[in-house]
Amino acid sequence: MSPVIVRTVDELRKKVRGLRDHGRTIGFVPTMGALHEGHLSLVRAAKADGHATIVSIFVNPTQFNDPKDLEKYPRNEAADVALLAPLDVAIVFAPTVDQMYVDGFSTKVSVTGISEVLCGATRPGHFDGVATIVSKLLLQALPDAAYFGQKDYQQLAVIDRVVADLNIPTEIVGCPILREVDGLAMSSRNVRLSSAGRQAAPVLLTTLKDAATKIAGGADISTTIDEAQKTILGAGFSNIDYLELRANADLAKLSRFDRPARLFVAAFLDGVRLIDNLEIGDA
Repeated sequence: MSPVIVRTVDELRKKVRGLRDHGRTIGFVPTMGALHEGHLSLVRAAKADGHATIVSIFVNPTQFNDPKDLEKYPRNEAADVALLAPLDVAIVFAPTVDQMYVDGFSTKVSVTGISEVLCGATRPGHFDGVATIVSKLLLQALPDAAYFGQKDYQQLAVIDRVVADLNIPTEIVGCPILREVDGLAMSSRNVRLSSAGRQAAPVLLTTLKDAATKIAGGADISTTIDEAQKTILGAGFSNIDYLELRANADLAKLSRFDRPARLFVAAFLDGVRLIDNLEIGDA
C-alpha cells in the first residue's frame, strides 16, 4: 500500500496527532529523496523499534554551498514513494520550498566547533542549513526518535548537539553505514559516477581499512595518512578535501591514537564529492 503523502506542516501535525491518538509512537527518517537501500535500512530500523514511521523527502537548498550541486541533485518522488510502499511507511512528508522557508524567513540554527571542521571547512554554511532544516523537521513532527546513517558522521554529531542544546524531545539514533558489495558507502551521489569512476570508488574504503590497521598497530599517523592520500589520488581521484584522524566524541583532530577515533575522508571522483569514515578497530 502506498504511504500517505502530505505537503504542508499543518497536515503533517494533524496526521501525527491521529497516530498518537491511536497509541502509536513516531519514528522519523529525514531524507532528500533519491532513496537507496541505505535510506530504507533507516526506515526498517524505525519500524523494528515499533514506531509508526514518517519519511520526509525534501531537497534542502540551504545546505548546498554550490548552486550547481543543488541543480544536479537527483529528484524522483514517484520512484522514492514506490520504494517506500512495501515498508508500510505511515506518512511521506514532501513539502515545497515555500512551505519550509516562508517569505521573509530569516532564522538559522548554527552549531560552533564541530561544524567548522571536515566538511564544514570546505562547504561554508552547509551545516547551518542542515541544523536549521533538521530542527524544523523535528519540531514539525515531534517524533519520539529520528534515524540517521553514520556515513554522514559529522552531520550526526551536529544534530546530536542541536537536539541536546535546544531540548528537542527526540532520541537521535545513529545507524551503521550501508555499503555496496564492493564496499562503497551507499549514497545518492553514486549514480553520477562514470563506469570507470564506479570501479575506482571502492578504493576509499580499502585505503581507510589499511590506514586504520596501521594506526591501530602503532604506525605514525602523519606518514600513514600521506601514504593513504597517494593511494587515493593514484586510483583516479582528482583531489582530496580531507583525510584525517579525529576523535569520536568531539571530532578533535588527533596526532596520537589515544582515544576512540575514526578516519574521515572526502575526495572528488568524476566531479562527484564522496565521503566515508571508518572507526579504528572496525578495520
